[in-house]
Amino acid sequence: MRIAIASGKGGTGKSMVASSLAVEFARDKRTLLIDADVECPNAHLLLSIKREKVTSIYQVVPKFDFERCKKCGKCAKVCKQGAIVWVKGKYPAFVEEICIGCKACIVACPENAISEGKKEIGAIYRGRNYGVELVSGELKLGELSSGEVVAKVREYAEKVEKEVKAEVVLIDGAAGVGCPVIASLVGSDYVVAVTEPTPSALHDLKRVLFLAKHFKIKHGIVINKFDLEERFCSKIERFAEENKIPILGKIPYRKDFVDSAIKMEPVVKTNPEYRKIFEEIRENILDHLKG
Repeated sequence: MRIAIASGKGGTGKSMVASSLAVEFARDKRTLLIDADVECPNAHLLLSIKREKVTSIYQVVPKFDFERCKKCGKCAKVCKQGAIVWVKGKYPAFVEEICIGCKACIVACPENAISEGKKEIGAIYRGRNYGVELVSGELKLGELSSGEVVAKVREYAEKVEKEVKAEVVLIDGAAGVGCPVIASLVGSDYVVAVTEPTPSALHDLKRVLFLAKHFKIKHGIVINKFDLEERFCSKIERFAEENKIPILGKIPYRKDFVDSAIKMEPVVKTNPEYRKIFEEIRENILDHLKG
């Protein structure tokens, strides 16, 4: 059972929902949480996990042999990122920081003067607490290939899933609808879309749900901070009803959530009142999956 937690807009409480659900599922099921928000991973902070680095993630980059190079410039012409700069009559200059490893230059070179090199673009970490097994990815600062890092994190997580015989896998993806989000959603059985009662959050929620529909993944909505603006919350509920999307749960806005983040303790552990909310969300997910 693979459940992706997504939100088009940042700051809706997606990681809080993911970590709280992970703790809730871990009460009676072997649970793996994948922190696939590789640009800003924080599940380990919310669960007070001291991560250990497992491995680095590398990307292919061109390695130039200037003894073979005829200064034709074809490598620069096919580089859509502008990572190869060429001036007629001179050897190409390579800007490694903006290369995305597409290998187009290697294919285009008529002299076979470009081979595969590599650069580190991220890392994979692992840890455990509250009965939750965590696999976490982190993009190296300044790198661009977050989608590739997410794919590698999920590839490693599949091995961990088999190792720990996980019954539930939760994937905490990045905010937005770009490549890293798509890499998080693909292969999931269910998408939990987390939103809040604001116009921008509803707009971005619709974009995330479009992705879920595109990949034909069952999905439901969690409304966080619903009591900040109950009239707009009703608008989200009407949207869900019109589109036959279940509201899995509504979470109030309370200082307790801020306090739990500061203390690095799951809110479902610090206050039984909130455990009931996430128990309901969990059961609604399971019921929707069965249906």
